[in-house]
Amino acid sequence: MNFYETYVAKYESEMWEAIGQTFFMVGLSLAAAILIGLPLGTLLYLTRKGQRYENRVLFAILDVVVNIVRSFPFLLLVVFMIPLTRMIVGTALGTVAASIPLSVVAIATYSRLAEQSLLEVPRGVVEAASSMGATLFQFIYKFLYVEARSGLVRGLTMSTISFISYSTVVGVVGGGGIGDFAIRYGYQRYETELMVFTIAIMIILVQLIQFGGNLLARKLDKR
Repeated sequence: MNFYETYVAKYESEMWEAIGQTFFMVGLSLAAAILIGLPLGTLLYLTRKGQRYENRVLFAILDVVVNIVRSFPFLLLVVFMIPLTRMIVGTALGTVAASIPLSVVAIATYSRLAEQSLLEVPRGVVEAASSMGATLFQFIYKFLYVEARSGLVRGLTMSTISFISYSTVVGVVGGGGIGDFAIRYGYQRYETELMVFTIAIMIILVQLIQFGGNLLARKLDKR
């Protein structure tokens, strides 16, 4: 029998299920990064020293919280958050449960990358917005995000790749995913060829995301 009949066809349904679980976890974490991480990163930028809405106390609190989450080894964070995860979704096991700590990491990671992208906005743009009397909403959406959009896309691309990597760890709480599939069906059953094939799928997926992110960032770059 050829490779497909020996390995792929044998575990095809499990493989597709694992790929679907990975997309679900990464998709949910991406949504959390955009809907919560981006506003949080914007707030970090606005309240830091020397910025338009400087608030040292608020910035210090947010900065510490983000740094603590980002400092946690992801596996330990998954275990540490089990009680909270159980409170939110009613269980600590499964793909949905595994998405909770992954989303928390996504928020902290992208908020910091978003803040760094906003810090790269030229000071002249900030001063121009102030001189024209832009409201907070106008300042953020018509000046900051427009100028930083390329960097924000690059940061989101980097984050997505990190989320895929993190998703391979959540098998410890029964989260599933393509990484968990590679370990359970490839490594633990000594079917190295299947494990290598699964790793190749992940590499191709990461390359496609990186290519697409870079392409979009170049198109959005005004420079």
